[in-house]
Amino acid sequence: MSHNVVPAEAGRTRFVQGDGVRLAVREWGDPAAPTVLCVHGYPDDSSVWTDVAARLAERFHVVAYDVRGAGESGKPTARADYLLDRLVADLVAVAAAVSPDEPVHLLAHDWGSIQAWHAVTDPALKARIRSYTSISGPCLDHAGHWIRDRLRRPSPRGLRELLRQLVFSGYIGFFQLPFAPELAWRTGILPKVMGRLVKLGDGVAIPPPVLADGLHGLQLYRANMPPRFARPAQRRTEVPVQVLAPTRDPFVSTPVQTDLARWVSDLRVRRIAGGHWLPRSRPEVIARCVTEFAEHVDGGPETRSLRRIRPIRPKQRWADHLVLVTGAGSGIGRETALAFAEHGADVVVSDVDGESAARTAELAERFGVTASAHTVDVADEKAMTAFAEEVRRGRGVPDVVVNNAGIGMAGALLDTSTEDWQRVIDVNLWGVIHGSRLFADQLVERGEGGHLVNIASAAAYLYSRTLPAYATTKSAVLTLTQCLRAELAPHRIGVTAVCPGIVNTNITRSTRFVGLDDSQQQRSRDRTAALYRRRNYPPAKVARAILLAVQQDKPLAPVTPEAHAGLLLSRLTPGLLRAAARRDLTPH
Repeated sequence: MSHNVVPAEAGRTRFVQGDGVRLAVREWGDPAAPTVLCVHGYPDDSSVWTDVAARLAERFHVVAYDVRGAGESGKPTARADYLLDRLVADLVAVAAAVSPDEPVHLLAHDWGSIQAWHAVTDPALKARIRSYTSISGPCLDHAGHWIRDRLRRPSPRGLRELLRQLVFSGYIGFFQLPFAPELAWRTGILPKVMGRLVKLGDGVAIPPPVLADGLHGLQLYRANMPPRFARPAQRRTEVPVQVLAPTRDPFVSTPVQTDLARWVSDLRVRRIAGGHWLPRSRPEVIARCVTEFAEHVDGGPETRSLRRIRPIRPKQRWADHLVLVTGAGSGIGRETALAFAEHGADVVVSDVDGESAARTAELAERFGVTASAHTVDVADEKAMTAFAEEVRRGRGVPDVVVNNAGIGMAGALLDTSTEDWQRVIDVNLWGVIHGSRLFADQLVERGEGGHLVNIASAAAYLYSRTLPAYATTKSAVLTLTQCLRAELAPHRIGVTAVCPGIVNTNITRSTRFVGLDDSQQQRSRDRTAALYRRRNYPPAKVARAILLAVQQDKPLAPVTPEAHAGLLLSRLTPGLLRAAARRDLTPH
């Protein structure tokens, strides 16, 4: 998986007088552009924002400063010097110096978020703050009420959430002790534990924390935690707020970061795959999210991603989602695209038959959504690569990708030529590989989850002497899907294998029956099509099963009764299935 790499520069440095301390301030980009003011956490300094700033500087004037007690800024020693009011006074001084005439967009992480929340919820500062993006740092007053609410009105879920957060927050109690935290810093124990947690959650290494910054920053906890939790205030804001909540944060659980509806009138929440130090591990994700949010607040268009995380959701389940379906010119692919469209999703459809894909798009648009059609052979890697990039540029990253395109092939192994094998593998397996790899890469880079659906078949686990090539490719798709599900789970990307049985689609009209001349092959196609018509299981039912499987994040979704029964038998009585495989099921 690749990410965009942007050369990071240190930024221009100057000093601003804060509330009794001199603050080191770094700037990137055009000072005439809208300002994004970045506030770092503990025990970091402003360098934590370097990679994010390099990306944001293309559109914004980016400012980051070393908070008091960190980096090159002044380091007062008294506990009272680290009260939130003093920290907010520093923030206001920096904002006034770097953007005297216009409000700033705040971006903050960890303890930077805590102090930024204190500023955002101060009515006197409303005119100075245009928007606020918070990462891994709650308002202490909100957190205090969050704890009290779960104790006053206990529920199993609420108590689980509270217990989880208390376990996460054990270090806060340790930081209140005299001498012990300082000793842990001086002996190197705390930096070592922190480095391991970062590596585990974020997969990146961070520079060793500066001892002096670690020691001074302990006063943040001692000055603010006890009074705020003992007597939490009612702090509300009308400033537009975006919360980026990491899914693997070992310090701040998702509920305590995001349960803010009572405090924030304009709230957006994104759950980002990653650990606590997102500014270092996912700078491209943060830059994109901040850009989308800030530009919209400044009057720009509302992206699909922002619409999807609005606090008031539309009634349609898949509204503000983009769904891509391959092989969507007919059958299961067409019905799946239409089912998602009926439930509000915009769709992208592809097929080797461009006219049939266009017809599907036309039908989808009747539901009031947008649809685009593309002519693509999924077996062609270059064509699929170009297709994936065209979709990204023109429509954005799909939220759901359904790799449906496939062909049928029947006949004995000894009658199946190398060319026959090549074709069925190219479409049924390589087509799924191309779609999974290309779009999973986009989803991982986006960092906000998603879902892949790979259409396998009940033939993946129901053996047949007459379907060796087809069943082999579908078995491979099933195995690939389960492997990919494990690989992509840390990125919040679900992967589902759908296994239909006998479904009445036109695949029977195009299935190749190897070892037969043209007239025999046509008779076999006609007989098979007649069998499927008598079975009369419509592809629309498969489409509904696909939507449900995505919604429930199922790893495996057999659809028809015979697919369910076959899966059960494959697990309980595989010998019976092997015996049945000896029968020639080809229509005669």
